[in-house]
Amino acid sequence: MGKRLLITALCALGLLSCTGQRSEGDFTSDELALLHTSDSIMRVLTIADSLDLQVLRSQSTDLSEAALRSEDYARLARLMVATVTHPSQDGVGIAGPQVGLNRRVVAVQRFDKPGEPFEVYPNISIVWASDSLASGPEGCLSVPDRRGEVLRSQEIVIEYASTDRENGLNMVKDTVKGFTAVIFQHEIDHLDGILYIDRL
Repeated sequence: MGKRLLITALCALGLLSCTGQRSEGDFTSDELALLHTSDSIMRVLTIADSLDLQVLRSQSTDLSEAALRSEDYARLARLMVATVTHPSQDGVGIAGPQVGLNRRVVAVQRFDKPGEPFEVYPNISIVWASDSLASGPEGCLSVPDRRGEVLRSQEIVIEYASTDRENGLNMVKDTVKGFTAVIFQHEIDHLDGILYIDRL
């Protein structure tokens, strides 16, 4: 019996949950379909579309270790960087919800590192933020043709997931300052359904 036929039979018998959802933390079938609609860039959701706005205003969830080790996650990371750096966007950061996935993953340009690389951070959160604040201009790929002044902490500590073969899934901390810290705050807000226009 083929694998697809076996799964269908188990679903019909009620011996396997077949709601389109995988185990908690893994990619769902809908998310996988979204990941495989393009080989180049992903569509950026905007506040102009009511369905897009529902995704942008939703809370994001972590990915499991199995998901983070998968080819699907590697594809997501690649596509997010390709999307944010594409000439049609030309951004400095992008978050999962902006490409249609309510997952705690962001891609950020590290202006504080040599070569200013884009790096991808899964299961990310801010665990500390300085009381030292500064106001600066912000825009957003999901809020086209608008800019505004936002007050942000000048130094933060982020925590995110890292996987390696020897130690499995580990949470890593990094201290970030200045403009790069502002980008992280903007993108992590997206993971909690917050847009920069909420902070104007």
